[in-house]
Amino acid sequence: MRIYKLAGIILSVLLFLASCTNPDADKKKVKIAYANWLEGIAMSHLAKVVLEEQGYEVELQNADLAPIFVSMSGKKSDVFLDAWLPITMKDYMDQYGDSIEFLGEVYGEARVGLVVPQYVTVNSIDELVANKDRFSSEIVGIDAGAGIMKTTDKAISAYGLDGYNLMTSSSSTMLASLKKAMDKGEWIVITGWTPHWMFDQYDLKFLDDLKKVYGDLEKIHAIAWKGFSEKDPFAAEFFGNIKLTTEELSSFMTAMKDARMDEGEIARKWRDEHRELVDSWIPESKDKQNQEN
Repeated sequence: MRIYKLAGIILSVLLFLASCTNPDADKKKVKIAYANWLEGIAMSHLAKVVLEEQGYEVELQNADLAPIFVSMSGKKSDVFLDAWLPITMKDYMDQYGDSIEFLGEVYGEARVGLVVPQYVTVNSIDELVANKDRFSSEIVGIDAGAGIMKTTDKAISAYGLDGYNLMTSSSSTMLASLKKAMDKGEWIVITGWTPHWMFDQYDLKFLDDLKKVYGDLEKIHAIAWKGFSEKDPFAAEFFGNIKLTTEELSSFMTAMKDARMDEGEIARKWRDEHRELVDSWIPESKDKQNQEN
């Protein structure tokens, strides 16, 4: 009996020692949710490679907006770096805002609205009414759960565009429709937003929104479930420190779109090329801790 007890004690000690020497045992974990929007894909993969350098285990979770906010409110996802406010995702914040906290503003010059090619002679949303036939009575949109689609429904009502059909599709399908129409010189109106590489590739313009249904400039925020910053102050401060200019974000999105490498490799390459910027996001507390160790 003593032999069995001794063996049990030895096994417990060995397991304890193994947990102490296992480099993964003390790793902090973060779950980053992102939708299929290029800026969100880019920022999420960048955050992943930077946090992994800091010893984190990072899980990326791809989903549509509604499931993302549900997951955030239930603490199944920790962080979302692509919250467009005050207009685009207002409905989601109205529903889930009580369980969400703001970590920081990632980008401050975003814009959403209805977009047409420059050669289209219409310049404001209210002019769409008289030009329904030229646009085939269609506004080409993206996925149904996107905030811009909900806002476009409101614009249709506000501007009396009841004769238009808001077409649900994916971002890639919408962009394919845009290219096809522009190749033929046809009129097309789409749901659009900046930052986006399509404004670099195509000659486009926003239609004036005289009723301000889409608001003015949007801001892209990093958000988390309420209490996350107390659970992981370092990660929360890191996400809150992320700031990108139009030039920086556009270059990253273009690299993400054009490169044949996978997203993680592109993110690592962009991080290395912008090391001074990325290092400025790392909280001083971790820097001091690394120096002490």
